[in-house]
Amino acid sequence: MRAVQIKDITPAEEVRLVEVDKPCVRPGWVLVKVKAFGLNHSEQILRLSEIKASYIQKPVIPGIECVGEIEDASDTDFKKGQKVVALMGGMGRSFDGGYAEYALLPAHHVFAVCSDLSWDRLAAVPETYFTAWGSLFECLQLKPEDTLLVRGATCALGYVVIQIAKAYGCKVIATTHRENKFDLIKDADEVVLDTGILKGKVHGVNKALDLVGPKVLRDTLLCVEKGAIVCNTGILGGDFGLNNFAPISDIPNGVYLTGFHSNFPTKKDIDDIFAFINEHKLTPPIGECFKFDDITNALIAQDHGKVNGKIVIQI
Repeated sequence: MRAVQIKDITPAEEVRLVEVDKPCVRPGWVLVKVKAFGLNHSEQILRLSEIKASYIQKPVIPGIECVGEIEDASDTDFKKGQKVVALMGGMGRSFDGGYAEYALLPAHHVFAVCSDLSWDRLAAVPETYFTAWGSLFECLQLKPEDTLLVRGATCALGYVVIQIAKAYGCKVIATTHRENKFDLIKDADEVVLDTGILKGKVHGVNKALDLVGPKVLRDTLLCVEKGAIVCNTGILGGDFGLNNFAPISDIPNGVYLTGFHSNFPTKKDIDDIFAFINEHKLTPPIGECFKFDDITNALIAQDHGKVNGKIVIQI
């Protein structure tokens, strides 16, 4: 089968499809015929730096998500030809992921879905919607009457967060650090230019999702009302941790800080997400769709920020 396989730092320009053996099934795992997959910041980090880590199984086929059909159900309850989505659980790091024509995946991170979405639209759902869903409902405990701040909204995750929150009935304030991207988040109720300091520029926020991350998190904590919840999910700012973070002084009294880690999807999560998509007739947003043969150019577009929104690869 054809796949992307890496073993060292690999800029997009050096990515090539190679021929590798089609995986053989084993108990507890299923073979998925991949129809499409989305590109994620996580895989970019893997290619450009994390591949050096000792815990990465090398060489590895990247890809933390994919959608497709069951090719071989092994000893599981899946059926051949069943439509499925798969995500996380070590995909593309501990074992080979979705950048391939076939993927051998642990059954507990593969989920049957009932959806009429096209393969490219379906591929825009798993990781992005699960991260949005978990951040909003598990961490932020979102309610229809909430005013939600989405900091760093001009990214694939930000667009989906706005879509879900608006469908749920919330007021949404979205930020970007580039004025020429205002139109991309026009579905929000209010769009704010983020200069790095938002304190005093937004009002009435009782839920905040920070996708920029530690670079601005202290400021985000100062932007919300007493009793508010702040969730840090993204690291678009490039900082992975908070240096000299002092919880007593950096977290205002009565403000709550949490974070979402997307490694543990459940069947209920996936069922709830697709039920919500179907109920509200949502169309998963796509920035651009590329053919598998053109994956090098897709990754170049990712590395250089040429696409606004989710990049999907269709096989």
